Amino acid sequence: MAHYAYERLSAQDAAFLWSEKPNQPMHVGGLAILEAEPLTRVDGGIDIDCYRRRVESVLHWIPRYRQKLAWTPIEGWPVWVDDRQFDLGYHIRHIALPKPGTLEQLKELAARIHSRALDRRHALWEVWVIEGIADGEQFALLNKIHHCMIDGAAGADLSQILMSPSPRTELGETIPYMPRPVPTQLELLRDSIALGANRPLGLLRKALKARSEASRTAPSTDESPDATISPPGIERRLRSLKTMFEQSTGSAAATPLNGELSPHRRLEWLTMPLDDVKELRRALDCTINDVVLATVTEAVRRYLFRHRVDQHAIDFRISAPVSTRRPEHDRRQGNHVSSWVVRLPLEFEDPLEQLGAIREVTSELKRSEASLGIDTLMEVAEWLPGPLLSRALGAVQSAGPVNMIVTNVPGPQFPLYMVGARLLGLYPLVPLLPGGGLGVALFSYEGKLCWGFNGDYELVPDLAAFVDDVRVAFENLRGAAIARFLDRRTAEEDLPGLSEVKSTVESKDAIPTDPNEKRPAA
Repeated sequence: MAHYAYERLSAQDAAFLWSEKPNQPMHVGGLAILEAEPLTRVDGGIDIDCYRRRVESVLHWIPRYRQKLAWTPIEGWPVWVDDRQFDLGYHIRHIALPKPGTLEQLKELAARIHSRALDRRHALWEVWVIEGIADGEQFALLNKIHHCMIDGAAGADLSQILMSPSPRTELGETIPYMPRPVPTQLELLRDSIALGANRPLGLLRKALKARSEASRTAPSTDESPDATISPPGIERRLRSLKTMFEQSTGSAAATPLNGELSPHRRLEWLTMPLDDVKELRRALDCTINDVVLATVTEAVRRYLFRHRVDQHAIDFRISAPVSTRRPEHDRRQGNHVSSWVVRLPLEFEDPLEQLGAIREVTSELKRSEASLGIDTLMEVAEWLPGPLLSRALGAVQSAGPVNMIVTNVPGPQFPLYMVGARLLGLYPLVPLLPGGGLGVALFSYEGKLCWGFNGDYELVPDLAAFVDDVRVAFENLRGAAIARFLDRRTAEEDLPGLSEVKSTVESKDAIPTDPNEKRPAA
């Protein structure tokens, strides 16, 4: 048996492969901007050899980075095998911006690179080292990793493996790469037949296990990346499937943000102080995700209004990925993610009413455990033949139940360094959904909330305007929260017996906070 020489992709990982189309590459990414000085050579360029040695020294922690795809015969299921011809120089590319190296130049170059699909004949990742930003004071790392390799939580962990919390520039020792033998087609076929023969027994075991776990508690809804999820029972899974099918009925509404995707992309990004978002979260008694979705709601309203679309008549739905990782899952490999379908309340003009509607929807989704729906389907899909699952995915994609994707991944709240070069910001990039011209991803890092926007070049020609809408929408929500608090404070001071109430507002622009309240994780 050749089991030791390869690993089968899960149904969810394989789904991201089968979802890929010529105009719809399925790699996730991130644009990291760093200080250049610690990695600058005497001639002014970035020391690419030093960077490569750093990456090579940690590759043993990331086995997928030195593996490529193979396919089982007849069944056609993808598997991971070691790449015996792995060449790190192929995956790390080096390029420079022409002077003066503005952010607009960086956005244009990064968008062109990000538009290209990864070559499946090699390990499915690339890093582009882009130097010459801000007259050489900064450089960027553009990462491209196929979604079949990692999800958001794994990507956050990966950033901490590739980088270091220490500004010291010591390079670790490189461990020699010893690839395993590649299985033959006969070995893969024999294993596939054996797996198929054992499927009935495997299904019975899963059913018995799910029954024994039916009485366990519901999964945690804590936003912390350390939150754990208990294995769900049959009744919980059936409820989540019912909720998922109710959410997914019908097609997405027609809007200027939706249509047939082109092969090209536009990229933008935005940085917000994370403390501002946390203050709103506490003051409005909601989650950080609620604040994000309410901000996106108002941004979409403003964008559609400029395009002369009646927001009140549109059922605008977004996909919000939700982690389903459990303690036994390795965060550095594979996908363990489900998704909520959230209708944005575009009919409301008041930012606080928008937030209230969002909070009500997300609270219900947590109570109904809607995130278990896709997780359950993917477990069932493990037992389907590859061609059948591929066709099923194509049918689901053609329906297009959502208009866009919005995902939020918590990151480290301490500085990271690449061989002494400090990371200034990391802007995530999410692949576009079928028919969806815009994807929004967020990553919290060192007191900042980094927004990354990936837009179709033709469907969203004014992506920069949408970014401005997000900025204005957040300030409107923040202003409305301040106004509500000041109104309540004035009303309380007018009541007899409350003249000695102390204000918790330190300035007219501050949001009240409880000094004894534990600060939640981003």
